[in-house]
Formats: sequence, structure tokens, C-alpha cells
Amino acid sequence: MTAELIVSVSGIRDTTRDAAIEFAAEMDDRGVPLSLLVAPRLKGGYKLTDDPATLAWLRGRRAGGDAIVLHGYDQAATKRRRAEFGALPRHEARLRLMAADRVMERVGLRTRLFAAPRWDASAGAMEALPDVGFRLALGLTSIIDLERNSAQRTRVYGIGEGFRTEPWWCRALVLGAARTAKRGGVVRLAVSGAQLARSGPRQAVLDAVDLALYHGATGQPYRWEPYSAATRAA
Repeated sequence: MTAELIVSVSGIRDTTRDAAIEFAAEMDDRGVPLSLLVAPRLKGGYKLTDDPATLAWLRGRRAGGDAIVLHGYDQAATKRRRAEFGALPRHEARLRLMAADRVMERVGLRTRLFAAPRWDASAGAMEALPDVGFRLALGLTSIIDLERNSAQRTRVYGIGEGFRTEPWWCRALVLGAARTAKRGGVVRLAVSGAQLARSGPRQAVLDAVDLALYHGATGQPYRWEPYSAATRAA
């Protein structure tokens, strides 16, 4: 079985855009598309709609083959240490998803893929996703096809935004990526834009990517595959 390599970047905003651009260039050199986890609002009062430079870059990356993944709605409004969608009932989760979906459509970044902040979605949030038209939910240990009601077991190795950043964890991430690629699994690497500005975490992700590619992994973005015409006819 050929291993897959999925690399995602979160927390993309005005202050992290340059680091994300540099990292994206490194991935382009390696033939690895990115999955860009985007939220309309972030801490510190940041609004994606007020950042035309980041919006233009995100649109250009998607046109070039990267995936856009909704990564929450208003992370700034949540209590410290609590993931935005981690404890929401279905009704409230649906309202937030609808609001986020409207913003993403308005700025030309609408997506059917969802990853909750800190990869933590409540049962109510998971129930609400299909109501709003989402097709794929990305969890900490699984990729869930909401249309087919099926899940692929595979964990995320990440740095930042809920994951550790210490040197020992960076080494563990590199080793974990290599082991998963060797056995033909799905290597899921996640890094925050803020951590890409730090040499240690950034190098750890690059090392993990290079080892996964060395062991035969193929770079892919997160994606949902629609039913084939034959399947729909059946």
C-alpha cells in the first residue's frame, strides 16, 4: 500500500502569512500540496474579511491545488483552553457553521471540508455538519466521510494550536511520520502559522515531510471524493 502524506497549516493571518508563504514554497519544491485550515475570525479581533492580502493568497493557493478547510467560525469568542466546537449542542453548532459558511462563500473560499479547532468536535457539532452541507470531517484520530457515514482511522501529528512544541515532541513527530509512511499509512502533519516562524518546529515538519517522501509517501490534500456516476445509478 502506498503511503499518503497530508500537510495542513492553521492560524493563517496577516502576522503569519509570510511564514506560511515560505513554507508553501518549500512544499511546492517537494510536490506536496497543502491543506489550509481557515477560520473567519481569530484571537485578537482578527477578521479574514479585513485582510485582502491573505484572502488573495489563499485563493491563489486553492487555484493551484491546495485544499481549503473550514477551521471554526469565531475562535476569539471562546473561553481560554476550550475548543470552539468542543462542547456545542447541535443547534448552536449549526448556527456557527452556517455563519462561517456564509463568510467563506462571500470571500470565494467556500469548502465542504471541516476540521474543528484543536481537532475537537462535540457529538452535536458532528450531527450539525451534514445539515450545513459539509462532506468531510477531520478529527484527531480519524477522517470521517459524512456522506457515506464511514471513517478512516489515522491520527494527526501536530505542532502548535493544541499540540506540544517542545524539542522532544518535534523529534517524536518526525519519528511518527517515518513509521506511518513505512507501513503505508496516512501521514497527517499539522502545524500552526505561528510555529512556522520558529526554526525548530519548522525544521521538524520539513524533516517529517522529507522522511515520509523518502519512504514512498505521495503528497495529497484533504479531499472528499463524490460518488461515481455508476454508483449513483446503482
